[in-house]
Amino acid sequence: MGIGVTITLPDGSKKEFDGPTSGMEVAASIGAGLAKAALAVVVDGVQWDLIRTIEADASIAIITRDSDEGLELLRHDCAHVLAEAVKELYPGVQVTIGPSIENGFYYDFARETPFTPDDLKEIKKRMAQIVDRDEDIVREVWERDAAVEFFKDAGEHYKAEIIRDLPAKEEITIYRQGDWLDLCRGPHLPSTGRLGKAFKLTKLAGAYWRGDSRNEQLQRIYGTCWRNDKELKAYLNMLEEAEKRDHRRLGREMDLFHFQEEALGAVFWHPKGWTLFQALIDYMRHCQSRAGYVEINTPDIMDRSLWERSGHWEKFGENMFTTEAKEDRIFALKPMNCPGGVQVFNQGIKSYRDLPQRIAEFGKVHRFEPSGALHGLMRVRAFTQDDAHIFCTEEQITHECRIVCQLILSIYRDFGFEDVRIKFSDRPEKRIGSDAIWDKSEAALKAAVEATGLSYATNPGEGAFYGPKLEFVLRDAIGRDWQCGTLQVDLNLPERLEAFYIGADGDKHPPVMLHRALFGSLERFTGILLEHYAGKLPLWLAPVQVVIATITNGADDYANTVLAACEAAGIRAEADLRNEKINYKVREHSHAKVPALFVVGNREAEEGAVAIRRLGGKQQEVLALDEAIHRLKEEAAIPGA
Repeated sequence: MGIGVTITLPDGSKKEFDGPTSGMEVAASIGAGLAKAALAVVVDGVQWDLIRTIEADASIAIITRDSDEGLELLRHDCAHVLAEAVKELYPGVQVTIGPSIENGFYYDFARETPFTPDDLKEIKKRMAQIVDRDEDIVREVWERDAAVEFFKDAGEHYKAEIIRDLPAKEEITIYRQGDWLDLCRGPHLPSTGRLGKAFKLTKLAGAYWRGDSRNEQLQRIYGTCWRNDKELKAYLNMLEEAEKRDHRRLGREMDLFHFQEEALGAVFWHPKGWTLFQALIDYMRHCQSRAGYVEINTPDIMDRSLWERSGHWEKFGENMFTTEAKEDRIFALKPMNCPGGVQVFNQGIKSYRDLPQRIAEFGKVHRFEPSGALHGLMRVRAFTQDDAHIFCTEEQITHECRIVCQLILSIYRDFGFEDVRIKFSDRPEKRIGSDAIWDKSEAALKAAVEATGLSYATNPGEGAFYGPKLEFVLRDAIGRDWQCGTLQVDLNLPERLEAFYIGADGDKHPPVMLHRALFGSLERFTGILLEHYAGKLPLWLAPVQVVIATITNGADDYANTVLAACEAAGIRAEADLRNEKINYKVREHSHAKVPALFVVGNREAEEGAVAIRRLGGKQQEVLALDEAIHRLKEEAAIPGA
């Protein structure tokens, strides 16, 4: 008899086994239902295959199909089944890498002939067959040189290169399913049958080997994978709805903005789009003024030396646009507003009695993004941040962070975002400052968010290079998540840029710098709003709040009178006096997402009234002009004004 193994379960209970066991055996010992739902196991904090032998005492947790970890495993395995299907159908193809991603997976292939949509249909059919074959998925540990030679001999040069470049101490694990095998750390499902068929191949794209444009171009097949057909259908319906809400299409229909090749990643705002943009700024100015902020503006271009002192040149230089002036000095378009804010703070001597100082800036920043990554308003190279920097003492961190969190959440509620989640992001691999300072910054921010009583998730390694941060994630009308606002604690930058205040002890002290953005990027937030509302913006935000549309030309004079009355009341209005049928006008302005129409004809002119038609409504309401304007003015008020 072998040595007994004690397994500790998440609830603290223990199970004794006479000898080595496995996650599968443990799950079966608890119940048939758990054994059926089990996909993998966590052993002492590390994910393992369900059938892998556990030879010593351990704490374990079973990963089931209904968990987030289980869904990620399904997607990872789906990528492997995709690769197996491609190799069976197209033996000459080389496989490279295939990870799980948000909502799905992808796999990159080296193939001279491009894949087609018809190919995807055949590949999906073969994937379903592999699931039906219910092939065992078996983990094997290989000697490194043997693995390299195997993949070389098989014509899989990319896999051989990956293995060769792995750290010398890293264990080489190969997963075999049927006649196909692949390099992978794992874990994987016990068999392909556990995957199910709730998946779909969604699109084709190009990709460079190892993400480097200097390397060979590969073909990427994307797919989505879910626990069951119901989830898959819901996701596909969401994608269909998202396509209808695409802000780029809405931007054209509403005549808001455009892009062109001569200014990649920069927005050409049209009058209506710029009106919307300014409405957002006006709203934020109002909120910030009530919260005790002052507003500044700093230069767009500053000397390289400032960016070197701040640390941006070293950590962010490859993403900066630079220019050389005639004096042989190198200048950079600012990628962030922070160093400029510090320069304003540095003017004059500050006392601890002057803190906190809340300094806001609507600053235009520029960052190089690869052209292939650009996506309408959502991913640009030039954008405006609703930045603010709060200079405070260490004792004020918690209080100020609590105020910022409350402000952010109240603002999102005004835009109809009730489902907001918070992520805590700690130190990244590339960073400035000592570990001691990072320890202090992370502890301060964590204490601050906990003091608010708000729940949060952790996002390891995703902090800014100068400090940890909170990220505020919005869920939109169709269930998509958008990371928008941020709050960061920075104990590095003020000291690097020689900022200080005079403390109660009479000595100089570097202030704590809280970086805060609520919209994040105004361009991106505009895109999010357009998609969230499907273009049907709240009246207070709409670039054109009402159009006065005439039924006959005989009502033109009255329409102009109505227009003047609307403008006098501060309502953004236009008059449509064209010699067109009223139904044509209604359709056109509805297509442009104008929230309200005042329809006027001879009868309305005689009665001093307007017929109100709302966007999306089929009925109209006749009101006296004064009453109609009063009602619209109330609806158009900025929230909280």
